[in-house]
Amino acid sequence: MVTAKIKLKSHQKEALSKIENGNVLVGGVGSGKTYTSIFWYIENCKDLGLDLIVITTAANRDMIKPGRTKPDWHQSIEDCGVTDYKVDSWNNIHKYAGTKNTCFIFDEQRVVGYGKWARAFINLAWEPTNRWILLSATPGDNWMDYIPVFIANKFYLNKTEFVRKHVEQNPYVPYFSVKAYKGTAVLEKYRKSIVVTMEVERHTTRHREYISCDYDKELYKQVARERFNIFKDEPIETPPEFMSVLRRIVNGSDDRINYIRNVLAKGGKYIVFYNFNYELDILRSLCDDAGYTYAEWNGHKHNPLPTTDNWLYLVQYTAGSEGWNCTSTNQMIFYSVNHAYKKMEQSEGRIDRMNTPFTDLYYTYLTSDSLVDKSILDAVQKKKRFNETMFVRNKYRFIPIKRKRINET
Repeated sequence: MVTAKIKLKSHQKEALSKIENGNVLVGGVGSGKTYTSIFWYIENCKDLGLDLIVITTAANRDMIKPGRTKPDWHQSIEDCGVTDYKVDSWNNIHKYAGTKNTCFIFDEQRVVGYGKWARAFINLAWEPTNRWILLSATPGDNWMDYIPVFIANKFYLNKTEFVRKHVEQNPYVPYFSVKAYKGTAVLEKYRKSIVVTMEVERHTTRHREYISCDYDKELYKQVARERFNIFKDEPIETPPEFMSVLRRIVNGSDDRINYIRNVLAKGGKYIVFYNFNYELDILRSLCDDAGYTYAEWNGHKHNPLPTTDNWLYLVQYTAGSEGWNCTSTNQMIFYSVNHAYKKMEQSEGRIDRMNTPFTDLYYTYLTSDSLVDKSILDAVQKKKRFNETMFVRNKYRFIPIKRKRINET
């Protein structure tokens, strides 16, 4: 099956034969969801006179890969012979309210929850003259994640109906919490009817190594006991703040820093993922001290990959877990683990590409035996999202401080 310059691979052709309007095409990072979705538009929507609009991440919209002159989505669409199209980000999805006679390809799952993006997506999906599919490397972690897609397919009228039919709420907490799901056989049926999984036989093998780094246990216990922010010299007020202080004690340990220092001494090309700005400061300082080449991908910088023999590419999870790839190294270090399995999977996928020359890929996870690190890693390995608020409340019995307002007496 060939369109313009592109020929689909066997696993892509198989998936294409199954895709229908309103489906979710699920395929691992690098599996070729982009070309498969464009072929679906050409075969099912182009002759109907429907315009093509791709809604993706801002990074995917703007990223120009080495050797190309246009951003990836633009280049891929034109490689398939399509010249009339738009590519925009989820941040701008509201601009297309009321759009008709259009095929939408929604790239990367950004409709989890029931916020403005999800509602805008549902409204576009409900327009009878539109056609759409959703692309995702990592499907939902739980049934709540599927609410927008289920509503978009008109299985439910709204979130309230879904919750009423399928959610047993926890009565012992003052906020919305799922105790159990009801009618899961129906939910499985709905999911099966809309999800098209694209299986691909990879030539790569992922090797993961978990390095346990030491940390200041006494300081960790002191903060957990006294609820005091040693970095701001003030009481800790909220669960997220409590969590961030514990993680900073663990992540900023001399042992963890020395591991990176030894990596630099040996040399090589490494992609290093991090969560927090103080971690970036640590990594920058280590590279500067060692005279080691480094570049960055974060909310402020989208540097190209270095081309020297030895380098570190410092990537912040939120900004850079998707939207780019690298085939010039097979080594990745996670300076700290992100709490979302989806981000970890997407991050690993930056070097696990169909066109990588490497067969063996090496991932090093820096962690510790602290309760916070063990709990986050356990959630990721179980393909779940770590809930820091529940963790702090359940494991440390943390009660947020309520500050008095100025006019209170």
